[in-house]
Formats: sequence, C-alpha cells, structure tokens
Amino acid sequence: MLDEKYVDSIFNSFSEELRKLGSPLPSVSTIAEEDNDPYRVLASTIISLRTKDEVTLQASKRLFEIAPDINTLASLDAEKIAEAIRPAGFYRRKGEQLRRLAEILRDEYNNVVPDDMDTLLALPGVGIKTASLVLNLGYGIDAVCVDCHVHEIANRLGWVNTKTPEETEKRLREILPRRFWIPLNELLVRYGQKVCTPVSPYCSLCPENGRCEKKGVTRQR
Repeated sequence: MLDEKYVDSIFNSFSEELRKLGSPLPSVSTIAEEDNDPYRVLASTIISLRTKDEVTLQASKRLFEIAPDINTLASLDAEKIAEAIRPAGFYRRKGEQLRRLAEILRDEYNNVVPDDMDTLLALPGVGIKTASLVLNLGYGIDAVCVDCHVHEIANRLGWVNTKTPEETEKRLREILPRRFWIPLNELLVRYGQKVCTPVSPYCSLCPENGRCEKKGVTRQR
C-alpha cells in the first residue's frame, strides 16, 4: 500500500504546479460538473476518446442541445448524432455507437445508465476508462479510472510496474488509498497533458523531479 502522506504530497505538488500553469479541467469533468448526470458523463467520455479536450467540450454541448436525455438520443438518426459531434475523432463510428447505447439504455434499463462496473462494461464500446468515469463523476462511486496518462505516470513514479492500463487499474486498486481513487484520473490527465507529457516530459518543471524514478523516460526537458 502506498503511504497516504506520500500520495497526499504528490497530489498537492502536482495540483500546485497545474495551478501555476493555469491548466483547465478536462472537458469530461467540465460537462459532468454541470449536473453530474451519468448520461452526460457516458456520452462525453465516448466522444472524448482520441479527441482533444476543447473539441470534446464543444461537441458534447452540441449533442446535448439536440439530445438532452437518453430517450431523445435514441430517437435520433446516427448521422445526425455524428454531425453534432463532428470533428471528434471517428465521429461517424461514435454516432452509431451513441445511438445504439441509447437504444439499449431506453429499452433495457428504463433510460437509466447502470451504476455498477460489470453492467457498464457489458454495454457495447464501453471500456474500463469510460465505466470508471461514469461511476466516479456520474455517481460518486469509488473507482480507479486509468487511461494512458495515468498508466504512464504511475509507472514513471514507480508506483506500478505494468504493461497495460488494465494491469495498472488492477494494481492501483490494491495499493492506492481509496480516498484518492476518484480524483486520480482528473489530476494525472491534466498533469500528463501539461508537464509529464508522453514524449520528452518537462521534468525540469516537475516538483517531484528529485524523487521520481522516471521509469521508461529516455528524453526529458
């Protein structure tokens, strides 16, 4: 188990550095904070995959203007959904996926997004990251959400020694104190975008530069 005081210090130092840089919240979090609607979290997270934050935010807003709830989304043509979220990455495929998800949620779940991991993962196209964010931001349920940034930074810090985000998620559930599960993704995603970047991270800016193990880092700035 990671020491709680140590993890606290990491969260505080990363948060302070981001504050100095004026980094905004990830777009999915921004959408979720409007009303913590699991439907909006689910749809926005799907839109966000392979898509920049600013594009996700605007695409999500356009979608919710024409589809404020699951039932309305299920009634729309997949092409209309795709046009609303364009230019999000793979917007046509996502348009079809969102329509299919809405139909399932309408017909099988009474227009309610499930609030348990196994049921969410059984939905078409919903992976561990999407399911975890729905539980975290939509329902306030503790879940470790691991994307590429969380996976990479957790390995660089020496918290884990894993090959895939799925392995990292499992390991973090074992070693990370539970109160850090929900805010972990938001913090490390922002930090991975601004400081601990995938290629040539800005180690000179990082307050953890002196004690980070920097596993896998071959170049730094």
